[in-house]
Amino acid sequence: MIKILAMKKLRIISIVIFSAWFASCSDYLDVNRNPSFPQSAPTQVLFPPIFNEIDAGVGLDTRFIGKYVQNFAQFTANDTWDLHGYNAGSDNGGQLWRSHYWAIGLNVDQIIVDAKANQKWWSSGVAKAIRAWSWQTTTDYHGEIILKEAWEPNRYVFDYDEQKDVYAEVIRVAQDALVDLDKDDQTNTLTKGDISSYKGDRDKWKKMVYAVLARNAHHISNKSSYDPAKVIDYVDKSFSSNADNFSITHLGSTTANANPYGPIRLNLGVFKQAAFPISLMNGTVYPGVTDPRMSIMFAPSADNVVRGITPTLSDPNTGTAVIPNLWGTTTFSNASQPAGTIGRYIYKNDSDFPIITYAELQFMKAEAAFKKGDKTTALAAYKSGISAHIDFVSSTTTTGIAAAAKTNYLASGAVAQTEAALTISHIMLQKYIALVGHGSIETWVDLRRHHYDPSVYTGFALPATLFTDNGGKPAYRVRPRYNSEYVWNLASLSKFGGDKPDYHTYEQWFSKPE
Repeated sequence: MIKILAMKKLRIISIVIFSAWFASCSDYLDVNRNPSFPQSAPTQVLFPPIFNEIDAGVGLDTRFIGKYVQNFAQFTANDTWDLHGYNAGSDNGGQLWRSHYWAIGLNVDQIIVDAKANQKWWSSGVAKAIRAWSWQTTTDYHGEIILKEAWEPNRYVFDYDEQKDVYAEVIRVAQDALVDLDKDDQTNTLTKGDISSYKGDRDKWKKMVYAVLARNAHHISNKSSYDPAKVIDYVDKSFSSNADNFSITHLGSTTANANPYGPIRLNLGVFKQAAFPISLMNGTVYPGVTDPRMSIMFAPSADNVVRGITPTLSDPNTGTAVIPNLWGTTTFSNASQPAGTIGRYIYKNDSDFPIITYAELQFMKAEAAFKKGDKTTALAAYKSGISAHIDFVSSTTTTGIAAAAKTNYLASGAVAQTEAALTISHIMLQKYIALVGHGSIETWVDLRRHHYDPSVYTGFALPATLFTDNGGKPAYRVRPRYNSEYVWNLASLSKFGGDKPDYHTYEQWFSKPE
């Protein structure tokens, strides 16, 4: 059963999702139609549950991918995901798959059909923008996925398609979205439905589409067809500041309307902050420099020292040195937390959940310009990304980061000051910091593009002993959702090795040199 969290008109939404899946069944099923029972719903009613599923898919699966990229680690030793493994026979890591194919799925088609019939062009454009984002994110996460036969009626098994075809589909759908968003639309339906993101701002949605195109163009940086100029052009057409960040807002008053990372949702109690990101901020990697963002992004132990756990190890500290979880408590359970736990940084009940940010795009532009040989543009974008993320972190607290602290950090040894000094490592490490917690999937794309290279990610080390099934190799993909694919579609998976124990270590097309 679909679970749609506390949205208005829940009953109608559930009907729409149900009816959409079965709308194309044989005509004899029409005898069950009741003219008093809705078969569709207004476009604006469909958007809220779709937005809910965007951050649910990313947020809930980041609980696992965040361990691969060492944003955080399990509070006990030798966790399967800390070891780059997977849970066999489980849907752990399968929320994004479910969100893309089921919860977002045909609701997008329903919006597009209704929009075309009633000239709700901006709603159609936003629906296509979401689909382009969802295709891109799902394939970067899983690799080969179902494209051509997706949502095809009267099928019980589905063939998978190559990742390069999904990448091409992202471009096609994104360009269609821009066409619709450029049309005149006086219906006002987007404003009514877009209550969780841009509040119906058509121009910001266009920028979001260019952000998706930038990801699509940049993720193939290892290909001979990679065009850094195209990446830079897309970024320049995308977000202009943090005000354009694509985020999902939350009221945070109940489990139904709270940030998936909020304490009220009880999703993060068993995770501790990891040592690697803290090493980039506490003076370990950049001696003598303490990053002003660290005290906001990470919780100190009771002795006021910020520490992180090394994946695969249980917390070696005791007493006042115990490393807290991401909410800043030392109650390590997803079943309960101390009364009054309010969280911190982006891990609060009412925090916005960032999906794509201005800082991310600036670091993308910096890397593209660096590869192009344009060090002037690279340095400017790199510094812009750092500045923007400091401002973003500052905005998550009431006290913020002092202007002098920001100025001092930007002038410190942790930041490349000249074109000659700038390296890919500078860019990627700052991008890593800027994505901690919410952008783990994009960070994982970066780590895989750079093949977990410690010369790029200074201080990053894969676990000395990886999961048993890995054969000594790190993870490069997450297996498709167990309950839909391994239970019902195994024959299709077997055609490209999806049934093999080490399938999750198969390198994806996007990261392979070509």
